[in-house]
Amino acid sequence: MANLPKNFVPETTAEAVLVRLKQHGIDYLFANAGTDFAPIIETYAKNQQADLPIPTPIIAPHETAAVAMAHGYYMATGWPQAVMVHVNVGLANALMGVINAASDNIPIFMMAGRTPFTEGDRHGARSLPIHWGQDMRDQSSIVREFVKWEYELKLPEQAADLIDRGYAIAMSEPRGPVYLGLPREPLGGDWPKDTPLGPPRHVVSSVSAPDPDTLTQAAGMIAAAKAPLIVAQRGDPEGRLAEVLGQFCDKHAIPLVEFWPSLNVLASDHPMHMGADPGALLQKADVVIVLDALVPWIESAARPNPKAKVIQIGSDPMFSRVPVRGFRSTLNLTAKPAAAISALTKALKGQRKSNKEALKKRHGAISRQSQARRDTARKRADDGGRSPMTPAFVSKCLSDALPADARVFGELGCDPSVMSFNGGNRFFSPPLAGGLGWGLPAALGACLSDPDRVTVACVGDGSYMFANPVACHQIAEANGLPLLTIVFNNGVWNAVRKTTKMMYPDGKAARANTMPMSSLDPSPDYAMIAAASRAWSRTIADGNDLPGALKEALNVIKSEKRQAMIEVMVTKD
Repeated sequence: MANLPKNFVPETTAEAVLVRLKQHGIDYLFANAGTDFAPIIETYAKNQQADLPIPTPIIAPHETAAVAMAHGYYMATGWPQAVMVHVNVGLANALMGVINAASDNIPIFMMAGRTPFTEGDRHGARSLPIHWGQDMRDQSSIVREFVKWEYELKLPEQAADLIDRGYAIAMSEPRGPVYLGLPREPLGGDWPKDTPLGPPRHVVSSVSAPDPDTLTQAAGMIAAAKAPLIVAQRGDPEGRLAEVLGQFCDKHAIPLVEFWPSLNVLASDHPMHMGADPGALLQKADVVIVLDALVPWIESAARPNPKAKVIQIGSDPMFSRVPVRGFRSTLNLTAKPAAAISALTKALKGQRKSNKEALKKRHGAISRQSQARRDTARKRADDGGRSPMTPAFVSKCLSDALPADARVFGELGCDPSVMSFNGGNRFFSPPLAGGLGWGLPAALGACLSDPDRVTVACVGDGSYMFANPVACHQIAEANGLPLLTIVFNNGVWNAVRKTTKMMYPDGKAARANTMPMSSLDPSPDYAMIAAASRAWSRTIADGNDLPGALKEALNVIKSEKRQAMIEVMVTKD
């Protein structure tokens, strides 16, 4: 908690807001300012002399970048950050990022100014034509469906309590974004005289402990299983789940599949790691443990055996905010995944029915399958070094060049199946909400949290354009963030192309030389976009040139502490 002078009394509401955010450990305010920001800007100007503890402002020239940076920062650190945008128009631009955060249970303290609501002489009243044009009956409605809590500041003396409440709700399980509207009149108002700010009045709720009876049932099912399987979708930023789950899978010989993971859990070479496709394992499993996975499989492609028991585990194992979710469950265990796995480890001690020899045999068989899967994937990657290169080849070359603790943010670019991650929390991918343009600014947020650690954004050409790259590269230069960006240029909206072919495999679109509504030709010179912000940049078309370019780019971000970008020309498939 930030240290304040004893009995500190803020001068203004804006000062109280910023100080209170810092008291909760919020270090950054990612901001895209407008006419509503005048009280916030004045507070920062005053603070250059006052030296009060308030969040460091990070200017984001586009709102999607601001929200995604806060998202990436939390994923890298476990610490939520704040975002403030300009009234309804800024909030509308930020909405996609809020949807992404809600989908992935990311706690972001989202704020937006509110156009002045008075027309007279009151301090902060309307003074420009846009103050009428931007007025709304219900500005909060823009984000209401996707936040855990929303409110609008009405009086200056409410500010600290509203920050306390919003933060506590955002960080209580299941976590998620919250929103506070800040009309200009109360935000620029005076804090009540002789009223010390005091300590926060609300705290984060305790997490749900695993129910003993449900835990005993789950342990019994796992102990009796001959072919158990775990399907996971995301780790935790603190890395607790990666630690306990790796030990759990190894000890009990349980294979794990990471299906569409937003944050990887196990090291790539963990003997129980079986990749990203549940496929045949799911159909053979007699017990399936769904670990905090909104979508553990696709029913049309593979589903559990009807006789299999399905244990759903998570802070909200039913994902109750989602209107329709039909994945069946035999047992729902409400708990944070790391706590649930730790509790299951203890509960299984007295329930193991399989003998040690059978367990050892199962472990060996799974380990061999895991190794064979990795060998096949990397062989496939090695064969893709022609011109244009395959995404798998580029991904393997990158993986081979990166230091062991590097973090990779992928958005429709790299192929993680051919990459090596030596632990959990090394690979980050977009939330299932699918709001494009997340990868590059999210990587910037992670890079901000630790600029000395290599961070890479691997994005498709379409995702790169969605990310507002001019804004992102400006942020990187302005804040000295040595991010490596790799743009996988295949000239198409490949997600659109592939899903069309999946739905109509023998259709005319699948046979067309250029599928309608999917081409990105002619491609801009993406390397020049990065170069406009003084980034080191190259375009690579031949696989023979890639290892050298990667080595040079990594040297730039390490030794020169500036951003680098490589555009790679890749195949569509």
